[in-house]
Amino acid sequence: MEQARKIKVGISIGDPNGIGIEVILKTFQEKELFDFFTPILYGNMKLISFQKRHLNLKTSLSPYKEVGRLSLNQVNVLDVWSNLFTTEFGKSTEEGGQHALKSLKAATKALKENKVDVLVTAPIDKHNIQSESFKFPGHTDYLSKELGGKSLMFMITEGLKVGLLTDHVPVSEVAQLITPERIEEKVSLMTESLKKDFGISKPKIGVLGINPHTGDQGIIGKEDDEVLRPTLKKLYEKGDIILGPYAADSFFGAQTHTQFDAILAVYHDQGLIPFKTLSFGQGVNYTAGLSKVRTSPDHGTAFEIAGKGEARIDSFKEALFAARDIYFERRENENLRN
Repeated sequence: MEQARKIKVGISIGDPNGIGIEVILKTFQEKELFDFFTPILYGNMKLISFQKRHLNLKTSLSPYKEVGRLSLNQVNVLDVWSNLFTTEFGKSTEEGGQHALKSLKAATKALKENKVDVLVTAPIDKHNIQSESFKFPGHTDYLSKELGGKSLMFMITEGLKVGLLTDHVPVSEVAQLITPERIEEKVSLMTESLKKDFGISKPKIGVLGINPHTGDQGIIGKEDDEVLRPTLKKLYEKGDIILGPYAADSFFGAQTHTQFDAILAVYHDQGLIPFKTLSFGQGVNYTAGLSKVRTSPDHGTAFEIAGKGEARIDSFKEALFAARDIYFERRENENLRN
């Protein structure tokens, strides 16, 4: 039975001064996870071993050289740099960003070359990772470029899925980015993901409004009436079950979200504040629309607790299983088509 098969999961360490390595090591202290995953951690054995000792963890580690045999019941650690990195827990440093990027590049390369089945990324610091080779607001846009596709930032959990029309952009730029073309693209990506990745044959999507009270008939902005409503009407007439716009302030409080398979929010905080309020610790950041599967926990680097042993593993563990579930859902769909 294919569902019982283990998958190879590539894992990037995120910012080495944050909680990324801690949650990875804590998660794989649970031996039963090796029944489902063969983890390959792209980082550096000296760094990983130091943090393991510092945090007094018991995770089994195995050095890996890519040409050798993978350990099936340990975390395989591939060295992607040879220089000594000194951990400075809780600090955002240029060196930390450089090493986070080295890990991400190596893990992404392995994903592209089919050396791993899925990618799970630990949190990066979006400021210190910026460089000549990384000029992106986050993982989503970087992976879109590397994997050559259009992407949707899709926050998922068992009972709630929220995608973003615009993601990591300043609020001052949101309105000008909302065009019929972008709306159609993101709705299409969400619809296809719900079908291909989650097995929902006829997805029902709710869309939140741009302005307070969806503009109040133009009194608080005209974008809802002039851009959003006509585009949603056009999509609905084509056969998509796409409804809205809904006033965002009462949408989640009134439990309206429970009537839909997924929600499309207009901008970052409009979607992520309710999502994280309702499901923090259980949510997963999924990059939908790409040819490969990538997930991430729903939290950041948490510098304020780095190195203290306080980080929780819930969301990272959910990200692992979400990646696995989506991987097999895609495989099943491919088999049905062939």
